[in-house]
Amino acid sequence: MTGKIGTYTVTTASNLGQLLLVKLEKEQYLFLPENKWFCSKVVVTTPEHDVIYFPCYKWVSRGEVVELRGGKARKVFEDELPLLVHHRKKELEHHKKLFQWNEFAEGLPHINSAKELSALPAEVLFSFSKEVETIYTRESGMFELKLKGLADSTEQWEDLDKMKKVFWFRKTPISEYVSEHWKEDDFFGSQFLNGTNPNVIQRCTTLPPNFPVTDEMVQPFLEDGSSLASEMKKGNIFICDYKRLEGVPTRVVNGEPLPLTAALCLFYNNPEDNLTPIAIQLEQQPSQQNPIYLPSDSEHDWLLAKMFVRNADFIEHQNSYNLLGTHLLAEAFAMATLRSLPIMHPLHKLLIPHFRYTLPVNTISREILFGPEEGLTKVFRYSKSIHMSRKMTKNSLCLPENIVARGLESIPNFYYREDGLKLWNIINSFVQGMVEHFYSSDSEVSRDSELQDWIHEIFIHGFLGNGKSGIPQRFDTVKEVIKFITMVIFTVSAQHSAVSMGQFDYCSWVPNSPIFLCKAPPTTKGCSSMSTIFETLPDVGSTVRGMASTWLLSKKYSDFIPLGSYPNQYFDETDGYFDVTKQMMKHFQAELSYLSESITERNSTFTPPYNYLNPAEMENSVSM
Repeated sequence: MTGKIGTYTVTTASNLGQLLLVKLEKEQYLFLPENKWFCSKVVVTTPEHDVIYFPCYKWVSRGEVVELRGGKARKVFEDELPLLVHHRKKELEHHKKLFQWNEFAEGLPHINSAKELSALPAEVLFSFSKEVETIYTRESGMFELKLKGLADSTEQWEDLDKMKKVFWFRKTPISEYVSEHWKEDDFFGSQFLNGTNPNVIQRCTTLPPNFPVTDEMVQPFLEDGSSLASEMKKGNIFICDYKRLEGVPTRVVNGEPLPLTAALCLFYNNPEDNLTPIAIQLEQQPSQQNPIYLPSDSEHDWLLAKMFVRNADFIEHQNSYNLLGTHLLAEAFAMATLRSLPIMHPLHKLLIPHFRYTLPVNTISREILFGPEEGLTKVFRYSKSIHMSRKMTKNSLCLPENIVARGLESIPNFYYREDGLKLWNIINSFVQGMVEHFYSSDSEVSRDSELQDWIHEIFIHGFLGNGKSGIPQRFDTVKEVIKFITMVIFTVSAQHSAVSMGQFDYCSWVPNSPIFLCKAPPTTKGCSSMSTIFETLPDVGSTVRGMASTWLLSKKYSDFIPLGSYPNQYFDETDGYFDVTKQMMKHFQAELSYLSESITERNSTFTPPYNYLNPAEMENSVSM
């Protein structure tokens, strides 16, 4: 029974001395079916009234013997007893057999070798409630769509109002807002700061030579008497450049590859502090067949140009920043932790809660997204090679450096930056306290061979040995360890929430974030109409399946664990009546709570709110 506690008294003829290991074995019953037993922990109270915790948190199968080690966290060079040294070595050897690396696709981080969920070790699988809810969410959504005859429809849309009636109950206040305001330039611009992909936009100080926007083109949209050069100098011009998408192959449908534009979009932060688009070019090379679209063009020309930009942003977001930048990296971090850091290592204890469900989530995602044609490949329809469009670096993953590199330190109404930097600092302060507690000097970092194996595995398998990434191959200082672990925890919690939590809000209204487009952009202005837009949008079936998938990807599940919550007790650093790790966790939780309250208060003053970096709403790990 879940939560049941068993108490057992063990009597011995003599004093056992220091208790090092506890062995658990689930008895075999020949005529009963397998019934795995999940053991959270074993708590031993000695005759001297010492209390020792032996963390387990794994499933125990019939006839299996599990050896548990308790007590305070220990680094490899702190173990001297041969029995403990052997146990530590044996644990890592076992995990390296259980968790083996495999290549997913050329140029991408390596993944675990399990081809399906059942091949993963039981200790990393979903809880029963999570598994049931995931299946129910997916199947109930598709059942509703099939009941309405929408799921398999190949018809084109003829009325956008019908799109609003796809689901009876699957709606959010923001998704409703998006469906009403998606055509507005102010709202279009705001999404590149506070939507699902705040990762591409950057300050523009010089126009790219392949984007020949002139003063004559954009002066009507600037402050009276101003010019493009002067606004650039003031720091008011910004750009999204999707050049990484140029030449990316797409799926062939009816003998033609689906269009995917490597668009460029220029923005102006106007005197009202609204970020608005002022010029769009849909391909990288300027030509007469690749015009620069302006807000003064016809309504449908301008709307269609924005749709192609949003499609490019959707593809870049899903592949580079969601899948590659959080999911695949989180898997590499998790795999390295399981393979290189034994459960007694302090950094295993610190990090393992942040990898909850990551391996099963990614395994399922690969089955669905890149599996047979009946999977979500029908929706996304793009090849895996698109993931190679983004080169990851340490600076791009560390938010403070990322913001400075993109010149976004002072752009107003950038809540991803405001909340993200506060969150980064809170996580960094917590990590600093924990790491400095266990590593008193740089020499201890250098001596920790398990820690060095961990970062080396991440460098080789997560970043493919790319020395230009800035990812270290080894650690030499405590400061390096603190910064890297801050980045790891921020990536798998905050960054994943920022790029994942709002997918239904902003992407379920497909005209706002098209999952793919069916018709190439026009080569001349003045030829577009509402019929052109309907012909360009995905068909009914692809649209509604895309809407269902974004609901699945954004849903909060009942066993949700927010950032900073540690329900499993891995640490046991009690000294007398005081456990310093528990105190640091409590302080971490208090700081997160203060930030959550301030975000909630701010969000009450405007629409749509930005809640994707609210610590109370974000998961501790990449778990969906």
